[in-house]
Amino acid sequence: MKSQTACLSENPENTVRHDWSRAEVQAIFELPFNELLFQAQTVHRQHFDPNAVQISTLLSIKTGGCPEDCKYCPQSVHYDTGLEPERLMDIEEVVTAAKRAKQAGASRFCMGAAWRNPKGRNFERVLEMVERVRAEGLETCATLGMLDAAQAAELQRVGLDYYNHNLDTSPEFYGDIITTRTYDDRLDTLRHVRDAGINVCCGGIVGMGESRADRVSMLCELANLPEHPGSVPINQLVRVEG
Repeated sequence: MKSQTACLSENPENTVRHDWSRAEVQAIFELPFNELLFQAQTVHRQHFDPNAVQISTLLSIKTGGCPEDCKYCPQSVHYDTGLEPERLMDIEEVVTAAKRAKQAGASRFCMGAAWRNPKGRNFERVLEMVERVRAEGLETCATLGMLDAAQAAELQRVGLDYYNHNLDTSPEFYGDIITTRTYDDRLDTLRHVRDAGINVCCGGIVGMGESRADRVSMLCELANLPEHPGSVPINQLVRVEG
């Protein structure tokens, strides 16, 4: 198995790749932590201000009542977690929250809704939320479940900057945590978002009982997407009763 040093030496121009093998990702994954930090910082400094940190604020604009059975999510109707479902928030409430976020130093505002996919009037209200939040001078992000091509185009029309839709885990482990949608469903939504010209925010979750090999597999899937995500959130599962 090649070491990351060998991989770097074979790619001296630091070209963008979409053909990572599991063995290459595994080699990086197994690096000593300080070596990993050093190499990550080396790449980071080639592209970004090393001392800049972006602050983002996430607001749940519609909580609970989701028909999906994702085993990590307290908002699913399949589990009794004591969560009371709520309707979609009022547009003015969302704009007020965005203003507070900006005053607190955030430059990106993300709106999340517990849906399988947005529909009808609710989707129209979200479109207005995106327009209004963007008018406040913030980057906008949304996570609304699955999208079709027409919905992605509408979100792009109103100026959505980022769409979050995580892969969650590896293709191999996916069926153990979700049965109400497929891995390909997730990839299709990401494709619609990319095709519409919206930046992709896509990562996953650790701590769900997956193996180290599953984590490597998920990273490989992310690295080999047709376009690399603009943001890659890696979330640590917080377990709740139920």
